Amino acid sequence: MPQPDHIHILPIPETGELDADLQKYLSICEEKLGLVPNVLKSYSFRPERLRKFIDHYNEVMLAESKLSKLEREMIAVVVSSCNRCYYCLVAHGQAVRELSGDPELGEMLVMNYRVAPLEAKQRAMLDFAWKMTETPAATTEADRQALLSAGFDEESYFDICETIGFFNYTNRMAHGLDMMPNREYHTKNR
Repeated sequence: MPQPDHIHILPIPETGELDADLQKYLSICEEKLGLVPNVLKSYSFRPERLRKFIDHYNEVMLAESKLSKLEREMIAVVVSSCNRCYYCLVAHGQAVRELSGDPELGEMLVMNYRVAPLEAKQRAMLDFAWKMTETPAATTEADRQALLSAGFDEESYFDICETIGFFNYTNRMAHGLDMMPNREYHTKNR
């Protein structure tokens, strides 16, 4: 049974109705990715929020960081797995498959990251992401120290926390809006 046909439950403006800067950005996405991610179409409901979302996403996921793009995508998938966010599991699971070149890793992280054969440093990062998502108030100094002891410096620690926070936010938006992923993600990099 295919997923529902809607992008999300609210009206989506036509791309031509958006300001020129947003039309240009969506056009670049289409050229580079072969699609416009449905999350961007969803945020186009509130164009000023779309601009802020683009800026924040690009800063968290694409800007210079000691975390690799793969590590940030791994965090996105594990947070989304804990939250059971269909949109982000499909979209970011595909990104893990693409960046790692390993379709099995993407599936393991979607279903249960604990079965994935990860380096100790990555496992510590994902354990922290899961705990910060499932029981953030229970996070202790020992949890924080485990990341530092695994080899992350303070800057990386900040980036890990920010990535976890960002995806907890986006997961809640996706749940609330009943956001559906682009169908193309299901078959890419398998």
